[in-house]
Amino acid sequence: MTQALAAAAPAPRLLEAYQRLLAAFGPQHWWPGQTPLEVMVGAVLTQNTNWGNVERAINNLKAGNLLSLAALRALDLDQLAQLIRPAGYYNLKARRLRNLLDLVALRFGGDLEALWSLPLDQARQALLASKGVGPETADSILLYAGGLPSFVVDAYTFRALGRHGLAEPGLDYHGLRALFMASLPAQAALYNEYHALLVRLGKERCKKGRPLCAGCPLEGW
Repeated sequence: MTQALAAAAPAPRLLEAYQRLLAAFGPQHWWPGQTPLEVMVGAVLTQNTNWGNVERAINNLKAGNLLSLAALRALDLDQLAQLIRPAGYYNLKARRLRNLLDLVALRFGGDLEALWSLPLDQARQALLASKGVGPETADSILLYAGGLPSFVVDAYTFRALGRHGLAEPGLDYHGLRALFMASLPAQAALYNEYHALLVRLGKERCKKGRPLCAGCPLEGW
C-alpha cells in the first residue's frame, strides 16, 4: 500500500507524515458505528462534545430500538432531545438531527445509497444544505458513513500542520481540506486513517497548550 501511495502522491511531505503516524500509532479503526445511519447520527451528536457522551446518547437510542430513519422521525423533538441529552446542547442537536433525517427521507426517499451515488461535490452540497450540518460534519458523514473520499479537517489538523508550516495563518477549512485532497490519492481508506491518526496525534502529543514535541512521530518532519 505504501509503495502504491508513494507513486501516486504529488506531495511527498504529507504522505511522509501519514507514514510516520501510522508506524507510530498503528491503524485506528475509525469510525465507531454499526450502520451508516448510526454514523450520521454520531457525526451530528459529536459536535462540541467528546465521544464518550455521544456513546451514551446513542446507547439511549439503541435501548429504545430507535436507530432507524422511520423510528427517529416518528419521535417529537422533545422526545428526541431527552434521549440524546448526554451529548449536550440536546435541544439544538435534536433540531439539527431532525433536519438531516428529513433531508434523507424527503430528498432521497430514505435511501442513503441515493445520496452516496451522487458526485462527491453534489453529495457534499446536499448535506451542507441541511441546517446545522457544517463542513466537518458533512465530510465526516461522507467519509465514515458513505465511504467516499472526502477529507475531514478539524482543530487537530490545523494545529499539527500549522506547527509544521503547512497551514498558514488565515487558511480556512476549505483551503486545508483542498490541500490534502490535491496532494493525496482520492482513497477513502487513506483519508479515514489519516484523519484518525491526526486526532490521536493532537490528543496525545500536539496538545494546544503544552505540546510534547520530544519523541513525537512528526519530530523533525
